[in-house]
Amino acid sequence: MATIFNEQNISFKQRQSPVPEFAWHTSEKLAGMVGSKHLIFDIRSLDPGKYSYPYHFHRNAEELFVIMAGSAMLRTPAGLQEVHEGDTIFFETGPSGAHQLFNHTETPCRYLDLRTNNGLDVAEYPDSGKINILPYEELYETEDRVDYYKGEHLTREIWAQLNAPGKGEEKRGEDGGE
Repeated sequence: MATIFNEQNISFKQRQSPVPEFAWHTSEKLAGMVGSKHLIFDIRSLDPGKYSYPYHFHRNAEELFVIMAGSAMLRTPAGLQEVHEGDTIFFETGPSGAHQLFNHTETPCRYLDLRTNNGLDVAEYPDSGKINILPYEELYETEDRVDYYKGEHLTREIWAQLNAPGKGEEKRGEDGGE
């Protein structure tokens, strides 16, 4: 069944971050309202003088903005560009898809934010050196990146303890079987 969202059935709430430059109004989670399995979408309204989310890109989600009203400055790896009502902007996965909006005008900029939903995603923030595991919103600093085998040098000892005499017999003796 088709669901139509419009001004009459969408309400907006303000999201204010601890950093005053990041504030916007967002619709309810529209994808959740209709039970979408593969898309996440919301309508956002960016006030004058405010930035959208911090400059970021996704590792496992493509994203699309459709500017519904107003205009804003778009930051990408290619630089700054003004976007206007009617523009559709696609952001691919990876560093080349990094993006951020800034409303440089005197009127709100309203846009549809549409993303693919493949379960887990990782967003990276080049300006601040963070990664965010989504949908859990677990944030870590990229400077904490470690080698894949860090801490794995004790594997032989761990296995030896697990196979020590008496370890396996305790489990087998509990229920009488092997």
